Amino acid sequence: MELLIILIYAAILGLAAPYVNVRSLDYGQLVPSAIALASGAVVWLILLWSNLGATNALTWILVMVAMPVAMAIGANRLAKRRAASDAALLVKIKTASAPELVKSAASATAAEDYVTE
Repeated sequence: MELLIILIYAAILGLAAPYVNVRSLDYGQLVPSAIALASGAVVWLILLWSNLGATNALTWILVMVAMPVAMAIGANRLAKRRAASDAALLVKIKTASAPELVKSAASATAAEDYVTE
């Protein structure tokens, strides 16, 4: 039952994520919720294994604070890595020679069988 509350809280955080400086256009709408849920589950398990129990208020406070913090940090790091990867790919495409591009396009179409009728 307690994990269901954490799941609902992660969904609420995911709904609020686009409005609190989480750039979900770079990676999708469900990623912030998934990051929040995973971090909440890990913090929950660590606190339960350290004998804090599910009825202890400190457990709930730490989980409810850790989830949005982990969501914001994880989502922003993912967005920065994605932007850096896109920039590196763009530089690679711009610096590639024309025969190299034609060769890579030909090998891509030869590897996949397209049926057109």
